Amino acid sequence: MKTILLVDDEPLMLDLLALYLSPAGYDCLKITSAIGAIDYLESHHADLILLDVMMPDMNGWEACRKIRDHWDIPIIMLTALGEKPDIVKGLKIGADDYISKPFDEEELLARIEAVLRRNQSDHDKFTFLGLELDLNSFVLQYSGKLIPLTPKEFAMMEMFLKNRNKVFSREHLITSIWGYGVSTEDRTIDSHVRNLRDKLRKAGFPADEHLVTVWGVGYKWVDKN
Repeated sequence: MKTILLVDDEPLMLDLLALYLSPAGYDCLKITSAIGAIDYLESHHADLILLDVMMPDMNGWEACRKIRDHWDIPIIMLTALGEKPDIVKGLKIGADDYISKPFDEEELLARIEAVLRRNQSDHDKFTFLGLELDLNSFVLQYSGKLIPLTPKEFAMMEMFLKNRNKVFSREHLITSIWGYGVSTEDRTIDSHVRNLRDKLRKAGFPADEHLVTVWGVGYKWVDKN
C-alpha cells in the first residue's frame, strides 16, 4: 500500500482528501503544517506528498525546497492559486505536479497515479546536497562530476544515503556488505571509509561534515537539517 502524506492547515481539506484517496487503496497520513511534515519525514517514509501552498509559519513553496534538499519523494502542490506564474514557480522549485482547488476527485487520483508511475523509474536514485547515487547504472556523481567507486565503496555509500543519521557499527557494515561468515577485520572497514571520504573530497564534496566517525562504535552519515 502506498503512503501519501497530506499536508494542509485546514482539517476539513485533510478529511476530504483522505475520503477521496483511502478507498483507492492509499494509506493517508494527515499533517496540519509544513514544519510538521518535515519533522515527520526525518524518521518516517512516504511515497508521495500532497502539499498545500498557503500555510502559516512555512508555506508550501519553502517546504518543497527543504524537502527537495534531502528527499526524492514526489510532491504534488495543492492550492487555490491557479495563475500560470504560481504553477511555474511550483514546478521550478521541484514539485512534480500542481493541482488547483477545488479539484475533481478523478483528476486528483489520475494525477497521483501518473506522478507515481513517472517516479517509479527513479526509485533507485538517491540525492544529497548535489550527490546523486544511481543504483541502476552503478554511478555516483557530485554536481555532475563522476566519482569512481569500487563495488564495496558503492554498497557502503548506498547504506549511508539510505539511512542518514543512523550509526552503523563496523560489525554491521561487515555483515551487510561482505556477508555473513566472511573473515574481515575492522580495519578493512576503516580503510574503505577513508578511501570513500578521500574520493568525495577530491570531487569537492564536504565529506568530513557528513561521513563521520562515531568513536568506539562505527560510522554514520550526518544530515544536519
